[in-house]
Amino acid sequence: MATHVDYDADVIVVGSGMLGSLAATALAVAGKSVIMLEAGPRMQRWQVVENFRNTADKTNPNLPYPDLPWAMKSYGGKYSDTYWRNTGPFPFRPGMLKVVGGTTWHWGAATWRYLPSDMKLHSTYGVGRDWPISYEDIEPWYQLAEEAMGVAGNDADDQTGKGGTQAPRRSKPYPMPALGWSDFTRKVADRLNGAGFHFIDEPNARNSRPYDGRPACRGNNNCMPVCPIGAMFSGDMQVAKAEAAGVKLISEAVVHKLEKGAGGKITAVRYLRPDGSEHRLTAKYVIVAAHAMETPKLLLMSDVANSSDQVGRNVMGHTGVSLLFLSKEPLWPGRGPQQQGGIMDWRDGDFRRRHSAGKHSLSNAVPNHEVAARLLAQGVIGSALNRRIREDSARWVSVSTMLEQLPDPANRIVLSSSRRDALGLPMPDLYNDPGDYLRAGVAPMRQDYRRFVELFDGELIKDDGELENHDHLMGSVIMGADPRDSVVDGDCRSHDHPNLFLVTTGVIPAAGVVNPTLTGAALALRVADLLGREA
Repeated sequence: MATHVDYDADVIVVGSGMLGSLAATALAVAGKSVIMLEAGPRMQRWQVVENFRNTADKTNPNLPYPDLPWAMKSYGGKYSDTYWRNTGPFPFRPGMLKVVGGTTWHWGAATWRYLPSDMKLHSTYGVGRDWPISYEDIEPWYQLAEEAMGVAGNDADDQTGKGGTQAPRRSKPYPMPALGWSDFTRKVADRLNGAGFHFIDEPNARNSRPYDGRPACRGNNNCMPVCPIGAMFSGDMQVAKAEAAGVKLISEAVVHKLEKGAGGKITAVRYLRPDGSEHRLTAKYVIVAAHAMETPKLLLMSDVANSSDQVGRNVMGHTGVSLLFLSKEPLWPGRGPQQQGGIMDWRDGDFRRRHSAGKHSLSNAVPNHEVAARLLAQGVIGSALNRRIREDSARWVSVSTMLEQLPDPANRIVLSSSRRDALGLPMPDLYNDPGDYLRAGVAPMRQDYRRFVELFDGELIKDDGELENHDHLMGSVIMGADPRDSVVDGDCRSHDHPNLFLVTTGVIPAAGVVNPTLTGAALALRVADLLGREA
């Protein structure tokens, strides 16, 4: 006779960021009982805006957010600056937050889809790894994620594929038309397109018209660190939807242990409160959606899901290079959203057999802080400083280029053997070497840079080819068909534990050059649909 088991919930979701809250909402709508746990506190938008207003350094998007000794963000505070330690040759540091709603409080909202070839990189070009699923498997979930988030984009760019393959096939149009380009973006795009480049619109989760209770973008130009009016989608908005659907949220709950039981199932989740007290919850299924940095940390602390010894390994990020120059004519960046478009000519092609793909992104952020710092370093002061800030800010052009890193098991997150946080939990250490494949992509990107400067008759400020951190942590709990070299299967289910799912960009096995959050959101909805039918 079967034994009846009482659970605290059908599903426990660890992490209240966009991916976790999307999955939680979908499960609750499907009639499942869901508890969502978040290590950080709850913030109101007005509090973040006020913190930003009172912060001297406007260039660090992490600064306006909480930094707690028991829930540290990745950098930008008294406690957090000691939390994440790099032990390898490259100082990678993701912009993670621990707060209800997660890191998309301060993302740029770029919502690119991966290409079919991105997902079959090894089969197509003989390098890296393939996904165990195809673009066709995830395409419907891309569409649903875009509708849930409210994505604005240019369907013509997708359909024409100008300049080679830049965007994949879509089954439906974007939920909203693209936002109008600022005068700065238009001038730059026209000049580059006229010279043979292909500058296209960047799809983003930012309203071009009122959508889902959010206003249209008003161009406040501080999307990072916070959209003051909520025109940009962020995880806190999805948390509100989750709670309205019946999800129980417990904030300031630091999950530190997943318990294993019979049949390899995860039987309970244990968490600590700021006062050190421990609590335990049970569920039929567990979803860990705790960022690509914190998810492997929790699995390693729990000694679960790691029969392959791949938990924490294969770390990838969008390391890249950047260009700064002053155009001859005033262009006036800083009006409208901080990100509006870029050049994807190096996104795909047979060259990927030899070197990394690349994506050039144009910054439309207000540059006054950087401009002033440069002038002060040159000794410019007084009325001359005021005049030059105005002149140089009008002519400032900033381009950042994301490059494609391949998965390497040597690049890994491990638990520190000596460093502990206020709750006694180990802090993370990372070894990361971007690799020769990525480095080989620098030269062709810099060839473009030289042409960009020429086209604007520019005064070069920076083009040194030095690798820089452009964020987007992936690969740390890698997806694959073979349990011997991966952590989860194509459904994001742990190979070791049938009721454990990982909903994080950490499952991505091939980084490409586009921002991975939309892909993580699509996978979250796909997992929720599976569990809605299975639980």
